[in-house]
Amino acid sequence: MRIGELAAQAGMTRDTIRFYEKVGLVTGRRLPNGYRDFPPETVAWLQYVRTAQALGFSLAEIARNGEALREAPDTAEALSLLFEEKLQVIDSRIAELTTLRADLALRVGTGCPLRPTGGVLPGRTP
Repeated sequence: MRIGELAAQAGMTRDTIRFYEKVGLVTGRRLPNGYRDFPPETVAWLQYVRTAQALGFSLAEIARNGEALREAPDTAEALSLLFEEKLQVIDSRIAELTTLRADLALRVGTGCPLRPTGGVLPGRTP
């Protein structure tokens, strides 16, 4: 199918599909007239890409994991493992943000957002 039809069926723009092709997420063969021709299964793949992005996966992660998913004997199990890994990353990031929030909260009302309560700026004496 040509890029316009693919874009309509996948609910995205031609430019998005061209970008995905440029970064290797989709592959279309070139017809003699220069048009791109994509296999019908590309629609489902693009819908997967969109869903994965909405779930917080980067295009690099999607590209890296895409081949493994296509070759996995049990796609549902492979996806569950990816989701578990992503949850660990999110939990780690939440812990980092919680620590950052606590540090910022200590600095509120100190008169200087760079000085923690009772602290002194580096290189300064009280």
